[in-house]
Amino acid sequence: MKYKHFAAIIVIASLAFACQPAKEKERKSGGTIERLDPELDKIITPQATVDIVAEGFTWSEGPLWVEAKNMLLFSDVPEDKVYKWTEEKGAEVFLTPSGFTGEKTTSNERGANGLTFNPEGKLVLAQHGDRRIAVMNASLDSPKAIYTSIADHFEGKRFNSPNDVVLRNNHFYFTDPAYGLGKGTEDPEKEIAFQGVYCVFPDGRVNVLVDSITRPNGIAFSPDGKYLFIANSDPEKAKWYQYELNDSSTVVSGKVFYDATSLTSTEKGLPDGMKVDSKGNIYASGPGGVWIFNSTGKVLGKIKVEGPASNTALSTDEKTLFITNDGNLLRVKMR
Repeated sequence: MKYKHFAAIIVIASLAFACQPAKEKERKSGGTIERLDPELDKIITPQATVDIVAEGFTWSEGPLWVEAKNMLLFSDVPEDKVYKWTEEKGAEVFLTPSGFTGEKTTSNERGANGLTFNPEGKLVLAQHGDRRIAVMNASLDSPKAIYTSIADHFEGKRFNSPNDVVLRNNHFYFTDPAYGLGKGTEDPEKEIAFQGVYCVFPDGRVNVLVDSITRPNGIAFSPDGKYLFIANSDPEKAKWYQYELNDSSTVVSGKVFYDATSLTSTEKGLPDGMKVDSKGNIYASGPGGVWIFNSTGKVLGKIKVEGPASNTALSTDEKTLFITNDGNLLRVKMR
């Protein structure tokens, strides 16, 4: 009898293990959370983990949460694809080609990078290969690689390779470094002398906001829309900038929000994509992982990851933070 009881115990224990949710059994750590200020506990619980929810990409970028579909979209730039991720199915190819619709390019980063929505809810892409900001002419339920340009020239010259884009008050704001060109800033096809930050007005006009940042990359607004934050992915000037805009989308003033240049020789990654929550906290990829600032520029903590982090996204309820991290997609559950 004792052997029967022992066998029963084994069966019960095995069933209990088998009934654990798959996501718990398969959870892989993607990093750690470094707490630098008690204020971080109000945002991320001490029990929070950094989990890998998808992996195997060449360079993941541009995460965008889609509340209506309960999914995340993100780019794999070198592979010229946009993926969708859901809790149920993980990562699946959503759209390809995502950034280059021509026949030949010398670029190794031809795909889309940053993603956002237009006022009608259609997907907007910063396309490296086609050197433009474009809208996908299809629904999210039936994506197709058919695009219409929103902006592709400034003063008659082609953009370098639009990198990240946000929508604010029906205006598109985007950065235009030269990463998507085959030889970067030395590429003979580069037509604009500087790496600019632009505003596209609803009527299609394009104004340059800033032309002095060496490698403008990530871009985000404060909750009230008064301040524009821009990341500079230059190892010699690894800085986040803050610009005040007036009602005409013109820069009034600017300053360095935070300078991380001293860390670029010892930490992987540079200031890149970022998001701002409803309280003004900033989740910015940078040296060593994702930096979490409050609205005054105080560093509350860091999400330390292996390899460079490229961008972040928040769910609509701000209870989940997604991080594109080299070939991985990470998730941190917030308060």
